[in-house]
Order: sequence, then structure tokens, then C-alpha cells
Amino acid sequence: MAETNESNYSEDSIKSLDWKEHIRLRPGMYIGKLGDGSSLDDGVYVLLKESIDNCIDEFVMGFGKKIEITIKDRMVKVRDYGRGIPLGKVVDVVSKINTGAKYDSVAFKKSVGLNGVGTKAVNALSSYFSVQSVRDGQIKSAEFTKGVLVKDEPVTETKDQRGTTVSFFADEEIFGNFKFLNDHVEKMLWNYAYLNTGLSIIFNGQTYKSERGLFDLLEQNISGEPLYPIIHLKGEDIEIAITHGNQYGEEYYSFVNGQHTTQGGTHQAALREAVVKVMRDFFKKDFDANDVRQSIIAAISVKVVEPVFESQTKTKLGSQNMAPDGAAIRTFVMDFLKKELDNFLHKNQEVSEAILQKILQSEKERKDLSGIRKLARERAKKVSLHNKKLRDCRVHYNSSHAGRLETTLFITEGDSASGSITKSRDVNAQAVFSLKGKPLNCYGLTKKIVYENEEFNLLQSALNIEDGLDNLRYNNIVIATDADVDGMHIRLLMITFFLQFFPDLVKNGHLYILQTPLFRVRNKKETVYCYSDDERKNAIARLGKNPEITRFKGLGEISPDEFKHFIGKDIRLEPVIFGRNDNLLQLLEFYMGKNTPDRQLFIIDNLKVEKDLVEELLS
Repeated sequence: MAETNESNYSEDSIKSLDWKEHIRLRPGMYIGKLGDGSSLDDGVYVLLKESIDNCIDEFVMGFGKKIEITIKDRMVKVRDYGRGIPLGKVVDVVSKINTGAKYDSVAFKKSVGLNGVGTKAVNALSSYFSVQSVRDGQIKSAEFTKGVLVKDEPVTETKDQRGTTVSFFADEEIFGNFKFLNDHVEKMLWNYAYLNTGLSIIFNGQTYKSERGLFDLLEQNISGEPLYPIIHLKGEDIEIAITHGNQYGEEYYSFVNGQHTTQGGTHQAALREAVVKVMRDFFKKDFDANDVRQSIIAAISVKVVEPVFESQTKTKLGSQNMAPDGAAIRTFVMDFLKKELDNFLHKNQEVSEAILQKILQSEKERKDLSGIRKLARERAKKVSLHNKKLRDCRVHYNSSHAGRLETTLFITEGDSASGSITKSRDVNAQAVFSLKGKPLNCYGLTKKIVYENEEFNLLQSALNIEDGLDNLRYNNIVIATDADVDGMHIRLLMITFFLQFFPDLVKNGHLYILQTPLFRVRNKKETVYCYSDDERKNAIARLGKNPEITRFKGLGEISPDEFKHFIGKDIRLEPVIFGRNDNLLQLLEFYMGKNTPDRQLFIIDNLKVEKDLVEELLS
């Protein structure tokens, strides 16, 4: 075999792809994972982000204070009022690799992207792509299909305002039946607004604008009241906002040159280290770092010349220096906080006292839990050795971007459901954690219960999230339960567990609900899986007279061969999303707290709706 391979290795084996062919063949190199739009890190949002980033760069350079975005029937249009692309280079900028103004560090000193790839990737991965530039009373337009130029309009006169417009429709050959979720788009646009005070972003008629930057970001994302007023510090090339809440864990929002670095990086690590250093020095006590950071909510934004990211999608900063002056990012953040945060604490005694009491409270809780945590870890280690609860996958979370994006943990109920998923899964990237019965309602309980309750302790261990999300072993945590009353209840109990003890996992978009079909409609030629009653009716109409109809009552009833369709490339995931105006504490109290008249009325009203739906399905 080796000889055959060697003899076949010739000049004909060497292939040269042009720019668009390479992007379409290896899209993951340019936009991360593909996905269908359920997750905020799916490729369609990267295409949107790349289109917006160029508009943001114009605003940062002082050109144009408004960006208009529309998404209708999955067609995206992004329009800025900046300088406009030089008319003679409009086609080149979107279709010639390594072409762009961002190589000129004088013109784009602290830009989001520097590699001249972003807009080309959007072009290559879209079935329709158009670009239009207006400068000095003239307009130039071009249209593409999958990166191929199909219409190159001549320059003509116009009365339109200057600026650039990009429109695209993502290619369904690559992204399948994709969608844009408004919640994900709005989250992205609010981040742009927080980081670019004074900029107006108009999305489908709604305006997103911030005047206080990261202060507004924290204020809008805190559940309940912070323990003390938000500390807001601004300097040249750096902005930081900090407070503490009542939640467990740590919550960070980090940005580089306007890019949301969801995986953190050197700047976020420096912030975590610097906060501990300042608190220890200010209070003159060698606190445990975890006690200082417990329940912290913080945001950091830095401006870096020619930043180095660990992936094309720029979710983790790899730069060590602020370049080109060579100043270390760690030292830069540390020096800024040592001066500004220390000054703030000296001037605001009530805030410093509140922080001290919070640290002491965290210290007491940690010491009270120390013995229990040790026993719980030993118990989890023994169980994992015998593989009783977790059927793991071969590829685990690691520092690589690809490894993180592709791993999934299914949380299932009962042996039959977990057995079906286990036999159907991709053993390389998909793991299964089996619940035994209904989990405990942990609303209002302390973290002590996580270690005392076997299932919670083992799940925490499987995810490796005891000390935060830095070493999270699975990017996607998927609750896979039956679509009946018991299954819905288990979903709610599991969501409560994560919100109670690991809210940052939910807020960072890692938690999903698996959607499985309710019906199978088939004849001798075709099988259609239906996820709603409307889909069932459409399938019956399409397949014709008297097709066979099966109602799936539980996951265990679906054979492993069929299950492969539902957890493979066509998997349907519903993200667990909470809007910026949702108060998580109030939601948990309403649904999972003590029974109240309001909740009784809610249940009665929804039972009526459920009864009507059941009667309709049976008719």
C-alpha cells in the first residue's frame, strides 16, 4: 500500500486553489464552525460581523456616525456613512485575497481585522453578494455569486450620501437551512454600541446607542442589584467596569479593538490577576484569589496595534504586547488598575467596605466547603473510573479553537434515551451524561448542595467548571429530554441548576435544548420527520393518500439508526437565551420558588392551551 501511495504522488497530486475555492473548501479556517444560526458563534453571525467590522473601523477613524442594518428573509444589508471604498478598488477589495487598507497601520492603527480576508470570506460563502461604494458624488457597484463576479457596473453620478453598502445571502449549500436569531444579532449590536459611544446602529428600524460604554454593558447584564455601584475607569486605549453581584462564579466581558473576545485571552487574564493584586495591596491581606473574584462581574476593552488572535474568528487574544511600542499587555493593565482602582477605593470608602465584606463572606463559604469539596472530588474520580454516568468522547476541550467548538455533551434522562443517543452519537466529539430520575430543585440552595448531591457533583466534574469556564470540556451542553410534561420539568430543573450555580455558562451561550421530531410521516418512497403539527400536516399533504404516521412519545422510542439524523449535521438546537431586560432572579423565583397565586394562574391558563392543542392533534 505504501508503494502504491508513493507511486501515485506526482505533480498531478499538487493542487492550487484560487481564493474563493479555498474558502469554500475550508470555511472553518475563516469563520470557525458552520452551524445553522442557533449559536452565536455559528458562521452566519461571523459573516454579519465581518460586514459590520469595516463600518466600525470607519467610525473609529472619525468617518460616519451611523450604521444601518436590515435582515429580511435572511438577506442581510449593511450600510455605513464612512468614506466609501476607493471606486477603482471596489471589486479588488472584496475579491482579491490580501488586498485592503488595513495593511497600512497609519490609516487603520487599531483596527479589528488586519489580514484582508473578512469581506472576501463573506463574498465566497454567499450565493448572492453585492458591494456598493459612494464617494465624491459618484457610485460604483458590483455583484457576485459564490465569489464569482457576475455584474461589474460602471462608475456613474449619484446624489446619495457617501459610504459603503454590502448585501449578502449566505450560501445554503454550505450553511443549510440557516436562520438569524434576533436575540443573537441584538447581543452583537449592543456590544458594538457599548464599545463605540456616540455611534448609532439602526437594525430593522430599532436604534442601538450607548453613551456610557462599559458602564452601560454591566448595568444591562447584571441580574438583580449589584453589591455596590459600578466602578467605571477609562484611560487611553483601555476601559474597565467592575462590580460584584450575588451570583456564583465569575463573569467577564472582554474586547480588543471592538472585537468581543468570548474566549478571553491575555487582556482578560491580566484583568483577573490585577484585580486580585490591587485588593490584596489595598486591604493589606493576602486573600485567596478565588475569594476576591467570587461573584465578580467585569468588562475590559483595550486597543492594541496589530493584535494577534488565536483564530481567524478572533475570539481569543494571543498578543503579549501592545505593539509596536513593545509594552506588555499584562503590565499595561496591571499599572492602570494599580493606579486608577486603588485611587477609586481610597476615595470611595463605602464601596471598599462592601468589597471587603464580600471577600470575607466568600472566604468563609470556601472554608466551610473545603472538606466537602475534597470528598466530592474523590467520589467523582472514582465514578469516572468506572464510567457509570458519563460516556465521554475522544476529543476534549483544549486550548485550540477547533477543539472547543466541536465538543458536545448531551444530558439525558433514563437509560433508554441515553442508550439511543450513545449508539447514535459521533464518538469523537459527542459525549452523554445520564440522569437518574428527576434532579433536585436547587433554587435558593447554596453551592454546598452541588457537592453533596451526587448527580450535580458528577455533572460539575464532567464539565470541569468548578473553578469557572476556562477549562470547560464541552462547548455545547445540550439538555435532551422527552417532549412530555416530565421531560419539560427536567429541562426546567436543569436550567435552574445552571442559572443558580453557573450563570456565566448560560450567558455565554453554551446551553441548548435538543429538538427531536414529534412525528414520523412516511410512505414507501419517502420518510419525513416533523417537529411540529404544522410540519405533520404539510408532510401528509405532500406524501399523499394514507401515509403511515408515528407519534414519538419519548427519545427511547426512536431507534439509534433514526437518531443519527437528529444529532448529526442536521441537529436542531434551541439555545437557552435570556434577554438584556430579563431578571434571572425574578424568573427563578416565579418558576422555581414557593408556590404563589400568580404561578397557579399561569399554570391553569397554560393547561387550557395544552388541552386545546392535544384535542386538535387527536382530531
